[in-house]
Amino acid sequence: MLCQIFSPMYLYLDFGFEALNRRNYQIMRILQPFKSLKEPLFTKLYIAQSISLLGDAFTWIGVALLAFEFGGNQSAKILATALTLRVTAFIIFGSYAGVLADRFNRKKIMIITNLMRMVIVFSLAFIGNVWQMYIMIFLLNVFNAFFTPAYKACIPQLISKKEYYGDAISLSNATWQLLGVIGPGLAGGLAVVWGSRQIFLFDAGSFIISSVLVLSIPISHLKKEINKTQSSFVRIWNDIIKGTKLLFHNQPIRFSLFIELTAAIAGAQILVNTVGYIKGNLLMTDKEYGLLMTVFGIGATIAAFTANNLDRSKNKTKMLIIGALILATAVSLANFASFHSLIFLWIIAGLGMSFTEIPAQIIIAENIELEQQGKVYGSHFAWLHLWWAIGYPIAGITGTYFVNHQFMIGGVLAMVLLIVICLNRVCKKTPISFPMKNRDRLLRSSEK
Repeated sequence: MLCQIFSPMYLYLDFGFEALNRRNYQIMRILQPFKSLKEPLFTKLYIAQSISLLGDAFTWIGVALLAFEFGGNQSAKILATALTLRVTAFIIFGSYAGVLADRFNRKKIMIITNLMRMVIVFSLAFIGNVWQMYIMIFLLNVFNAFFTPAYKACIPQLISKKEYYGDAISLSNATWQLLGVIGPGLAGGLAVVWGSRQIFLFDAGSFIISSVLVLSIPISHLKKEINKTQSSFVRIWNDIIKGTKLLFHNQPIRFSLFIELTAAIAGAQILVNTVGYIKGNLLMTDKEYGLLMTVFGIGATIAAFTANNLDRSKNKTKMLIIGALILATAVSLANFASFHSLIFLWIIAGLGMSFTEIPAQIIIAENIELEQQGKVYGSHFAWLHLWWAIGYPIAGITGTYFVNHQFMIGGVLAMVLLIVICLNRVCKKTPISFPMKNRDRLLRSSEK
């Protein structure tokens, strides 16, 4: 009798414990990237980059507001030009910077580029016209191009356990997205109190703090300088070519790179046209623009924290395709959505953006030898920004001449490109075969 009375209770308790264990397991998976912080030297580098990234989030919100201040309804053209100059700097100097990251002291590279970026960002607070902004943006990203490969190549050097590579990269990307969430809100608040230009001063200060933290990392753990006689132009150019060959020779990295092209075309629509669409088409304010970019960052942050755990496969093909698909779909529907629906679409777009960006960096870290990673990261950095150099002008054209259909055009272009890339992959993986009878007949005819 007692068993009959209490057995349902035991079933409920078992179900409750099982649900609790599942919930705990899901939480542990989300927190998995934080295991990389067990590495104390990586933690210093991570904090330094996090502070700098928070300042960067302020800067790009400030640049978007400057574009609208200078151009009004022509802000899409101005912002697209500024962002194209940004990626042009990466394309020109990215591969060369990756080679230097393999040949010179990475610590010195990061400190010098941090200090130069501090001076440039400080100057943005005092510019008076569009061409000055263009010059500052180009110079700022020349030094960004030298900093980023050195930073990425330092991560494996500061991680003692190879299984933490993916977690460290996921954490770095998740933090980039998270600070993109915090940045717009804080930037909007500071713009109200200080003014829109003064937010550049925060970024300038962040570079100083970041440099101090990088300085505290022991030099013995980072790449030492090599003999200058080995750094001839011809040898450096050969290393650039080698980095590109390594990038394209690896099929999973090559596929992820082409998926990033679709993400660049769709993502450029968000970065270039959101401010003009919100303030020009919908007649809303900086507050709504900041909110929309915040929710985009929320989606990207969630994806960045979970990406490495959702797909532990070697090639991460499913994640790449799903990410590009949901990003292109969300952008395609944006012109037909209300502001509240647009919030949901931008969360989905943020998820897709991270799912297309993170896998390539993890694949490089796990498949390329440590001594070659600097040049491969540099080549990947340059090619990735070549894709954005294609995406930004497209976004500028659609935002200027197709003001009511800009997102739909960009999203459909990305979708068509995704289909072409996937079909090409399927065709290459499917061997041409003949039925057994036909094959025997062909063999007999060839013998005759």
